[in-house]
Amino acid sequence: MFDVVVIGAGHAGCEAATAAARLGARVGLLTFDPGNLGQMSCNPSIGGVGKGHLVRELDVFDGLMARAADRAAIHRRMLNRSKGPAVWGPRVQADRRIYRAAVASLVASSGVEVLAGEAHGLLLKSGAVNGVSSSNGTVECRSAVIATGTFLDARMFVGERVMEGGRRGEQASNVLAGQIREIGLGQGRLKTGTPPRLDGRTIDWSRLEEQPSDRDPWTMSAMANGIGQPQLRCAKTRTNERTHEIIAANFNRSPLFAGSIEGRGPRYCPSIEDKVRRFADRDAHQIFLEPEGLDDHLVYPNGISTSLPEDVQAEFLRSIAGLERVKIARPGYAVEYEFVDPRRLKATLGVADITGLFLAGQINGTTGYEEAAAQGLVAGLNAAAHALALEEVRFDRRSSYIGVMIDDLTLQGVSEPYRMMTARAEHRLSLRADNATTRLGEAALATACVSDERSAQILGHFDQRGGIGWADTPEGSADLLYTPYVARQEREWEVVQRDSNVWIPSSFHFGDVPGLSTEMVERLSAAAPETLDQASRIAGITPAALSAVYVAIRRQAA
Repeated sequence: MFDVVVIGAGHAGCEAATAAARLGARVGLLTFDPGNLGQMSCNPSIGGVGKGHLVRELDVFDGLMARAADRAAIHRRMLNRSKGPAVWGPRVQADRRIYRAAVASLVASSGVEVLAGEAHGLLLKSGAVNGVSSSNGTVECRSAVIATGTFLDARMFVGERVMEGGRRGEQASNVLAGQIREIGLGQGRLKTGTPPRLDGRTIDWSRLEEQPSDRDPWTMSAMANGIGQPQLRCAKTRTNERTHEIIAANFNRSPLFAGSIEGRGPRYCPSIEDKVRRFADRDAHQIFLEPEGLDDHLVYPNGISTSLPEDVQAEFLRSIAGLERVKIARPGYAVEYEFVDPRRLKATLGVADITGLFLAGQINGTTGYEEAAAQGLVAGLNAAAHALALEEVRFDRRSSYIGVMIDDLTLQGVSEPYRMMTARAEHRLSLRADNATTRLGEAALATACVSDERSAQILGHFDQRGGIGWADTPEGSADLLYTPYVARQEREWEVVQRDSNVWIPSSFHFGDVPGLSTEMVERLSAAAPETLDQASRIAGITPAALSAVYVAIRRQAA
């Protein structure tokens, strides 16, 4: 019998399986194709603003993602450098093949047993999980983690063509989706998409603005030994008026606007046809041309995910500077899939009314590799804790972005794919990407889920913090920079909690509040709460948003 069986071997599944194994559990990782462990379905990049924070936090607990990203990094950029270090976002472009090989190697060395087959359902007895049935038989287990990504009852769209499948060339998980609905977990459908892949040999790179890799040798993982791969240059180009005319002329062929797609897509990563319709006043949208590997001619055009027909994709691409003769190696497509209401979950990511069942990744209504991997850590640790009768592992939103995400999901739920952003964290001045070990090292050691090498690195970091010269390190300098601001922020948050009945003026414009996302502005404006207490009960309004509104009200009244 396995202690834990994980269904799905994407970013959430691999992290869940290896996290459970690090706690001492016997783990089975069930996947359609063992050759696709850690597959990057969309953009071959890891990190970014908010997302990079999650990867660094995952790394403290010996997660896979930061180490695999460092091994595969062919282009690195620290985003948001013009702002303070609290919101810097480490991001690497990865060689897709090297990244997949790195994840497979780390899983293989973890003791996790990889099982090939399709999950058909959970075996439940008296409201508890006691096994998983698959196309290759039944496996008994004490805990199960479902991390099916976009595969649950999934359909793909390219113009008028509709295909079953959760990723290009791979089948959907339909049988399991049926059981998810039968036991009342199914919430609805969400949508995501990916751009066409381009043949880099047909791009006129001489016409494009170069984007070099950073020169300073920062890494994602605290355990990395420098930069391992040659660093490539990316490039930038932009859509134009002609591009937008072509796209607008084919709105009627878009499954997004024709009603074929029911699910809502990620607000902060819209398709190019959605951008052209929603932002009709803009004359251009930026595109980042990112190589997919050192020995791969494919290029990922970041910023133009689409589900328009293939002939329309080719036409609008060739209207763009540098892409006049470009050839599409693989068309872009949208994928629509089933998800579960995350409010059915506890902070451990365990399903409240099914003992031993845990969910992680896009099945919980999130988008992005990093969000999925971080949930995989939480679900894997707690699935193992349940199976081995250990103490549950929980993350606090005051000390981690992982805690912010879990808190938002399980309390607020989602109406569209959830993406991590620094604006979601009310304590973001304290939750920097560069101080993840300081914030979470003690918790990682207490959980006993890290290697001897990681333990030594964490303890060495604590020793360094207490030593002479700490103030001159980048983290020490940032600590000093933010000390007064963090103290003020803490005072403001205490006042927000104390003065929850503060009135919000009827003339107050939520759109003028710095730090509020467009999503939050829309929800607050529609509900028009009269007090902060009322605002706090609106779905999707986080403590960070309340704090920002409170400060804006006080400043307006002053």
